[in-house]
Amino acid sequence: MSAVAAFLGLLTYGLLTTAPSQTIDEALARGKTVEPTAFSLPVLQPGDPGPLSSALEPALADRQLGLREVRGRPVVVNFWASWCVPCREEAPLLERAWLEHRGRGVVFVGLNQQDIAGDARRFLREFGISYLNVRDKGNGVAQDWGATGLPETFFLTADGRVAAHVVGAVSAVELRQGIAAALSGRAGRVDSDGAGPALRLEPME
Repeated sequence: MSAVAAFLGLLTYGLLTTAPSQTIDEALARGKTVEPTAFSLPVLQPGDPGPLSSALEPALADRQLGLREVRGRPVVVNFWASWCVPCREEAPLLERAWLEHRGRGVVFVGLNQQDIAGDARRFLREFGISYLNVRDKGNGVAQDWGATGLPETFFLTADGRVAAHVVGAVSAVELRQGIAAALSGRAGRVDSDGAGPALRLEPME
């Protein structure tokens, strides 16, 4: 019995330690913004910052992007992978939104995870993605942020706090609402319009 109890204890520990954080969604449900866990990840593609070139150049000089390096501007963080079908569906919309809003100082960051670097770069070329993308070989950032599937999109205020979160392929309506919340600096409600579910991720071993 003791061996069985020990095994069950280890299994429970493993499940708990790989369970995603719920802090962000819990705060948003109460109408509060929340500061996410910071990350520093290698740049997969610097993209074409356009009018944000001077703002992003120092952050990208070492081909490593730290979340705090874009503090001071609203940020849209999109979690994706090249093998994710819903990610392909939303890619053109994200690119159009980036081109529309970068003039207002909104930074877009694609966060590629659990993917092969070459496949990820082909995805970016296929869809003509011109905004900054970073790469997480595993899913550590997703765990920290409470993301359980792909794609997921987080909208951060200029002071680095999450104001809105969309699970699944983001729609034009959700992008407008999320960016509006990020620009306002207050938690905002994002209404789903049936854009589709996310692909659920299994914990990394």
